[in-house]
Amino acid sequence: MRLRFSRGVITIAIIVVVLAVGVSAGLYWLLKRVPQFAERQPAFCSVTTPGGVRTLLPEQARVAATIAAVAARRKLPERAVVIAYATAMQESKMQNIDWGDRDSLGVFQQRPSQDWGSKKQIMDPVYATNRFFAELVKVKNYRKIPLAEAAQAVQRSAGGYAYAPHETEAKILAAAFTGRVPKAVHCWYPSDKTPAPQARTAEARKELARAMGSTAITTKKRGWLVAAWSVAHAETYALRKVDYDGATWVNDYESDGWRQGGSGGARRVELA
Repeated sequence: MRLRFSRGVITIAIIVVVLAVGVSAGLYWLLKRVPQFAERQPAFCSVTTPGGVRTLLPEQARVAATIAAVAARRKLPERAVVIAYATAMQESKMQNIDWGDRDSLGVFQQRPSQDWGSKKQIMDPVYATNRFFAELVKVKNYRKIPLAEAAQAVQRSAGGYAYAPHETEAKILAAAFTGRVPKAVHCWYPSDKTPAPQARTAEARKELARAMGSTAITTKKRGWLVAAWSVAHAETYALRKVDYDGATWVNDYESDGWRQGGSGGARRVELA
């Protein structure tokens, strides 16, 4: 039986739908525009590349930036970064966790009992990444063989097949954090922290140097790697602004990413 509705009923339904849309739009506007609403939102990071868009927890972004910096220090190709990311996603969801199967720890779930290092060492993402890459480069043809095979050769996991599903996401993140895609990393955190004094920016540069070695900007790709690392670590060091190559990132909830302008040139990333 075909139901028929009166014109009045249809009109009321349309009004309800319009009101619902209006309320939703209003709430979105408030969340984006009213500071007290924005301040209640959790910190987040996002990655935007031609390959796709991903949202990350700040810790995940910091780990991703650290892995890319260590790879740059070791002069490794982007494929090595992709393999490391896929491995970290599977093992720890790319977080530096202090627990795991048996005595597994850290980003790559390395085990002290399997000679990966002490607990303190493994819980340091710079150390853990260096150990991962030291084993990866020993794998024959690691750049060409399937990702899961390369990762499994390093990890010797019970389920080596599980690394493969993370490859697409790992490629998106690698394009951003290695600096190959400029202006790809954006983060935001509640701005109730005081602006970073010079000592904090110096501390950020010191930590970057620990992962990356020389922080000299020799290419624009390297510059964007440093810029991405700085944005990913902005909350840790209370950074409000990062300038590089005529573009600026600011800790602004309303912003969708980098803006044109800024004092940073092609040879130096400026932090504030």
